[in-house]
Amino acid sequence: MKKKFLQIENAAEEPRVLCIIQDTTNSKTVNERITLNLPASTPVRKLFEDVANKVGYINGTFDLVWGNGINTADMAPLDHTSDKSLLDANFEPGKKNFLHLTDKDGEQPQILLEDSSVGEDSVHDRFIGPLPREGSVGSTSDYVSQSYSYSSILNKSETGYVGLVNQAMTCYLNSLLQTLFMTPEFRNALYKWEFEESEEDPVTSIPYQLQRLFVLLQTSKKRAIETTDVTRSFGWDSSEAWQQHDVQELCRVMFDALEQKWKQTEQADLINELYQGKLKDYVRCLECGYEGWRIDTYLDIPLVIRPYGSSQAFASVEEALHAFIQPEILDGPNQYFCERCKKKCDARKGLRFLHFPYLLTLQLKRFDFDYTTMHRIKLNDRMTFPEELDMSTFIDVEDEKSPQTESCTDSGAENEGSCHSDQMSNDFSNDDGVDEGICLETNSGTEKISKSGLEKNSLIYELFSVMVHSGSAAGGHYYACIKSFSDEQWYSFNDQHVSRITQEDIKKTHGGSSGSRGYYSSAFASSTNAYMLIYRLKDPARNAKFLEVDEYPEHIKNLVQKERELEEQEKRQREIERNTCKIKLFCLHPTKQVMMENKLEVHKDKTLKEAVEMAYKMMDLEEVIPLDCCRLVKYDEFHDYLERSYEGEEDTPMGLLLGGIKSTYMFDLLLETRKPDQVFQSYKPGEVMVKVHVVDLKAESVAAPITVRAYLNQTVTEFKQLISKAIHLPAETMRIVLERCYNDLRLLSVSSKTLKAEGFFRSNKVFVESSETLDYQMAFAESHLWKLLDRHANTIRLFVLLPEQSPGSYSKRTAYQKAGGDSGNMDDHCERVKGPVGSLKSVEAILEESTEKLKSLSLQQQQDGDNGDSSKSTETSDFENIESPLNERDSSASVDNRELEQHIQTSDPENFQSEERSDSDVNNDRSTSSVDSDILSSSHSSDTLCNADNAQIPLANGLDSHSITSSRRTKANEGKKETWDTAEEDSGTDSEYDESGKSRGEMQYMYFKAEPYAADEGSGEGHKWLMVHVDKRITLAAFKQHLEPFVGVLSSHFKVFRVYASNQEFESVRLNETLSSFSDDNKITIRLGRALKKGEYRVKVYQLLVNEQEPCKFLLDAVFAKGMTVRQSKEELIPQLREQCGLELSIDRFRLRKKTWKNPGTVFLDYHIYEEDINISSNWEVFLEVLDGVEKMKSMSQLAVLSRRWKPSEMKLDPFQEVVLESSSVDELREKLSEISGIPLEDIEFAKGRGTFPCDISVLDIHQDLDWNPKVSTLNVWPLYICDDGAVIFYRDKTEELMELTDEQRNELMKKESSRLQKTGHRVTYSPRKEKALKIYLDGAPNKDLTQD
Repeated sequence: MKKKFLQIENAAEEPRVLCIIQDTTNSKTVNERITLNLPASTPVRKLFEDVANKVGYINGTFDLVWGNGINTADMAPLDHTSDKSLLDANFEPGKKNFLHLTDKDGEQPQILLEDSSVGEDSVHDRFIGPLPREGSVGSTSDYVSQSYSYSSILNKSETGYVGLVNQAMTCYLNSLLQTLFMTPEFRNALYKWEFEESEEDPVTSIPYQLQRLFVLLQTSKKRAIETTDVTRSFGWDSSEAWQQHDVQELCRVMFDALEQKWKQTEQADLINELYQGKLKDYVRCLECGYEGWRIDTYLDIPLVIRPYGSSQAFASVEEALHAFIQPEILDGPNQYFCERCKKKCDARKGLRFLHFPYLLTLQLKRFDFDYTTMHRIKLNDRMTFPEELDMSTFIDVEDEKSPQTESCTDSGAENEGSCHSDQMSNDFSNDDGVDEGICLETNSGTEKISKSGLEKNSLIYELFSVMVHSGSAAGGHYYACIKSFSDEQWYSFNDQHVSRITQEDIKKTHGGSSGSRGYYSSAFASSTNAYMLIYRLKDPARNAKFLEVDEYPEHIKNLVQKERELEEQEKRQREIERNTCKIKLFCLHPTKQVMMENKLEVHKDKTLKEAVEMAYKMMDLEEVIPLDCCRLVKYDEFHDYLERSYEGEEDTPMGLLLGGIKSTYMFDLLLETRKPDQVFQSYKPGEVMVKVHVVDLKAESVAAPITVRAYLNQTVTEFKQLISKAIHLPAETMRIVLERCYNDLRLLSVSSKTLKAEGFFRSNKVFVESSETLDYQMAFAESHLWKLLDRHANTIRLFVLLPEQSPGSYSKRTAYQKAGGDSGNMDDHCERVKGPVGSLKSVEAILEESTEKLKSLSLQQQQDGDNGDSSKSTETSDFENIESPLNERDSSASVDNRELEQHIQTSDPENFQSEERSDSDVNNDRSTSSVDSDILSSSHSSDTLCNADNAQIPLANGLDSHSITSSRRTKANEGKKETWDTAEEDSGTDSEYDESGKSRGEMQYMYFKAEPYAADEGSGEGHKWLMVHVDKRITLAAFKQHLEPFVGVLSSHFKVFRVYASNQEFESVRLNETLSSFSDDNKITIRLGRALKKGEYRVKVYQLLVNEQEPCKFLLDAVFAKGMTVRQSKEELIPQLREQCGLELSIDRFRLRKKTWKNPGTVFLDYHIYEEDINISSNWEVFLEVLDGVEKMKSMSQLAVLSRRWKPSEMKLDPFQEVVLESSSVDELREKLSEISGIPLEDIEFAKGRGTFPCDISVLDIHQDLDWNPKVSTLNVWPLYICDDGAVIFYRDKTEELMELTDEQRNELMKKESSRLQKTGHRVTYSPRKEKALKIYLDGAPNKDLTQD
């Protein structure tokens, strides 16, 4: 043993090599690094062994190559069998040596399982020091990194000791637990305690959970174990794991909790027996020798690092102990009143140790408070501590005594007492076992040893635990260096890492810097240093050894067996997990037609047949369909593509079928079902899936899809033959239209082209029509087929909630349901759109109302709009009412308009956060793909999305850019940040008329069909619902016009609100915007009330109450219009205020003013005009202020400030008073303040309020905290910067004295002010984040009794 120890000492003196290894074999570990700090003489083969153990790989199955910026491809890997030292292998001591761990011979390293054999003497975890600080960013350090390998966490450290997992910030707990575990007396006593399950819940029993933890630390094969069961017994939840605490505080709280739990047991006095000492706190009169004293107990001794006011720290623990018991002289004003002398006398006050505990705990007080910076600091000064500490010199240190000095004896009670004697005496009688030595207790009784009988070595303590703190006073990391009493070897317990260390490593925890830096030595010192030291008395008669396995009590043997079985079970479960394939599973429910999703977890050895049965049960299909009607197929959920089926592979293991066990798979599985009379189709790799919709031109219907499989190298002719067999339609007259993406319809007209050349992909959607009509001969873009498909792609279903009093008639509307496969004529179910003249007339009526207050629209434009209806009208088909695609001029105008939109939409970023928003600004569910099926079909299909630019796109199928441009009118809005609540802000860009004067409503597709709908129970009870099928390219104005008969009022008298998933409602106000942002099954709410017209804004009106606790009170929503004067808006407000708020106001007795959050601003004068003098925007807010008299503000040159008098003699603030100034002169302000207060002009002092209105401040702080009487002549300069109405001015009489408060009055006033300021939402003073008190709850519940700290 001695030889081994000398080898370790010598190893500490030789240079060390820092190796940083990056595992490049796995994408998950490539950012992780492991660190080894090895002696330079370590052989290379040892390096490989260390790395293998560290990362959990089998040695010899990986390579190590240099990574110091060298091209690793040109470097030969290191020889894993070499006996060369690291120094000879070109490793550089004192520098970072980067290595890459790579595959060997192209094969990945083999994982080291728990039962794999490794060299017992392999050295790893040699790097000693703190892990990255808790809560710090970037836990992967160049120097230290936690082991990342799954196996390395499971494998026990080669030291034989088990680490503890850090839950988040529980390093302080781990350090203390490991120290207690390594204390033989504590561990043995804990094992002797037996848990009675009938008396207590094991989950909340702290001693039982500690017992379990210690058993696991002693017997587990894992590298580290969890502490969650222990913290749960403390009554902590997961949030406690994120709280940093002091290890010394935890020690006291935990000992207190254990004492409470162990009451009336054999261990009731265990903590006191092991850790408690006693000392005397005394005061001795220097004139007569009279001494007053009391006896205190302690569990630890706090030692000052640096005396208060001193820049020099104590050099050692011994110095700090001497300072601890050094008495101080009480003289001058601090004199002590002597009971014997009956007067104040000089006295000596100090502490004397009466006896020391068996386990001596010293706390080095490294955390202090800097009164200069008013912050907590950590003292990193050097303080040495010996391996053996002689405490006999600190027992009963007596001072020189004059003949009159008398000694006093504690008569047994640990209370204050006094006594005197004419003779000095060292004999303590009736001291209740308390001696001026250590109290050594045995099973036969208490042996008392007096100081005179103490031997020299009876108070020799040996160090066995050093708890180290690394970091600052704001936070850091704890770990423990502990000496094992079994082999006298020191170990570092750093959370889950346990490693051997030497005496040199212990010396590094003394703190301080290597060189002398004078006064600032602490600032440059290492932040890693000892914080708590635990010594054990060297007493062979009492020093215990750890219990051997055969010495365990029976209940511990049972507990060991139980934990071993649990660990084996966990190991087996991990093995199963390791061999389990986890893959997404989908299934289209046979009856509900809903796609279900789950995760299939199947062992790699399970067959496909067994996996099908598992999936069948998982999807709850037992009572729906027989098992033989189900199978698993390879599926691509993103493209809705069936990749392949597994015919004849029912007995193949799933691990082989899925290509091995992987963390993620690039494909999914689908549990496919069939009807009993059907046969499963075979899916082969390389095939593409095509969903075929049959179109009936006569019935104007699109059928539900039929799935067929094709090959990309097939020609169109071959594809037609394939479809012909599937749907039994003649291939000769067959037309096939491929929908590549939304509004991109391609007619497959070239017979020799392959499907790949036509743009087919994994999953495709086609429409097939085969008839002998003349429509076959027409150009595709002008054909009936194109129009029907275009309508099919753009028709959406909306649910509209009507207001209760809606008088709309539904009797003429035919009932209609969206059912798949219905081939009935659509005209039979649709309300045919009227001719464009009639339709346009209603739209123009809306426009006329919307623009009645606008002066900018010329008469000529109005005439052009009236004459712009020259479309044909017919009664045969909806589609014949549709305008032909826009001509080139119209298309280019549309592009120009979009550019204008983009320019305008980024012009008002101030309106980013609004409570009401236009629907186009909340398009989180914007539709970018075509409707999945026809309005007569309930089947859904997958569409491939494509992106399109805003510019014109020449399309191969003859379409111009009209369809794409119109469907993407709102694309530019997706990135905009402001929101609008007006129908005017985009005038000229979103006008109802284009350049030719033609109504856009006329050009848009006007398909609309509405029918009554029975909503679910509880959904709008008492209201009427409509189910509306509408072309989403219709404008909001036209949509509202179609709703008029159902709502029962004109479109200008109701509002449309879009309902989102969170049930939030936002008003849709842009009449010219289409419904393209809506998608299937969106909900709309209709509310009665005048909708916004062009140039109008919705405004929220708040009442300003300057002297109320809540100065901002919401009144109502109003509508202001461009060109309206402030007086006109006030006139419109008066009746609304009377009806809605009960406020009876005359027009000259209230004002409107700007509102910025809660701050009152500019006063609006009656002649101001909105949009000319006053900027107005969406969701604008304005203050209404009731006046006491006639309005004094007549001009914009005036300035209105709010003044408040501070009366220091009464400690109170007067109410606000408004002061109207004619200029920004400070002199005028003083004159006005003097006029309203009666304070002489020369005695006026004022200060500007801070923060937001009402600028509240505590009356205890206002007198000195504000910048009183600034040296300025005008208000609009620094430090005042008062340039607008609404500023708060405090003023006072400088001759008025501040009231003197007693402590009681101050405390009472402080409580009142704190309560007042909290109610108004103002902060009293700045306070950093409060630290959460450390508590342990005895019953496991935070809301019940807790231990007292």
